[in-house]
Amino acid sequence: MTTPLQKRRDGFEGQKLISLPNTVYRSIPQYHHIYITHIGYFPKAAYHYRERKKGCVDNILIYCLRGKGWYIIGDKQYHVGPNQFIHIPATTQYMRYGADDKDPWTIYWVHFSGEDMAAFNNMLRITEKDGPQNIAFNEKSIQIWENIYQSLEMGYSKDNLMNANLCLHYFLATFLYPDKHTEQAGNAAQDLVTESILFMRSRLGEKLTVEDLAMRHQLSHSHFSNLFRKATGMSPIDYFIQLKIQKACQLLYDASIKVKDVAMAIGYDDPYYFSRLFKKLMDMSPEQYRLLRKKQG
Repeated sequence: MTTPLQKRRDGFEGQKLISLPNTVYRSIPQYHHIYITHIGYFPKAAYHYRERKKGCVDNILIYCLRGKGWYIIGDKQYHVGPNQFIHIPATTQYMRYGADDKDPWTIYWVHFSGEDMAAFNNMLRITEKDGPQNIAFNEKSIQIWENIYQSLEMGYSKDNLMNANLCLHYFLATFLYPDKHTEQAGNAAQDLVTESILFMRSRLGEKLTVEDLAMRHQLSHSHFSNLFRKATGMSPIDYFIQLKIQKACQLLYDASIKVKDVAMAIGYDDPYYFSRLFKKLMDMSPEQYRLLRKKQG
């Protein structure tokens, strides 16, 4: 195992990680039977470690691509190797898991929840005693995972959330029924709104106006705004702010970065204004978010 000084929850070079705020699903009542709460990719995650003394309200699926890891649930320990996955159901049982000291795992993982996880897990016969399961290299699941991540990375519009959570079902199916899935190729269309969102993401540290965005497509600001709102359900500036706050959440994972520097990184010179805006969208202050993230492990 690892020593306390070595243990790391996240912060691995090349990692991808999104934790969705609780507020994103409120505007869509009875949204899905299951929905994503956290998603990540940790490459060669040296000293990765999690301890959950009261279990987890989410299901956790971890796909080990390379290297090795382990997990303990209750009083039972399991070892995980390449081309294996673990699917831990929502539970109140004590659990912990982490990377092998000498050959740390590279993992894709998803946390997801729902209105009745006990019924969901019972229907699919997912139990705490299943242990690691072997699977052939699951390229399809990685493609779907990337689609999910890219949708969420582009913001929490209704369409992005719908796509991500519908893809979650497909993602799970590739592990539960691997023999029923074959490779398919496809490319995402890059329309005007998608291009604008990509541009926003490349300018998170700047102050953009609707006029700036509309001018790039030689459209009036009113026409551009109407097109954008029709596609995403919100105004361009509200969407831009949402992307900025998503980036702020990612920066807050690093406790060494001061809140005022997080604000500056996403284009806000006034840290107090940033904190008010963050609290409005996330239902908590940046400091509270950082503390909650630390407690959740």
